[in-house]
Amino acid sequence: MQALIVDDSSTMRKILKSILAGAGFEVIEAKCGAEALECLRQKCADLALLDWNMPEMSGIELLGKVRSDRSYDGMKVMMVTTESDEVEVERALQEGADEYVMKPFTRDSILDKLQIIGLTQ
Repeated sequence: MQALIVDDSSTMRKILKSILAGAGFEVIEAKCGAEALECLRQKCADLALLDWNMPEMSGIELLGKVRSDRSYDGMKVMMVTTESDEVEVERALQEGADEYVMKPFTRDSILDKLQIIGLTQ
């Protein structure tokens, strides 16, 4: 399976990549929403992990673009962000996020969410 990690922090991308690779995912990385869209045009992913706060295009903006494009209907999206206010969580879920993880997170919390959305056992 293919996963796209979208986060402006290279450290966060490295941590998430390690977790996902350990779960059997092939990982693509992008540092902002605009770069992520370009990656998705070249190669569709089964899963996208999106940070909320990024330059050029935020994760919530990217989520809206992905969910408005039928070619990404099968892709699962998980927000992985410091945004912890209930309003933001609700907004992301209403915009089409399948799951929401707040930073800081643990390896197990990411794996648990992947299991909830049906991407691991």
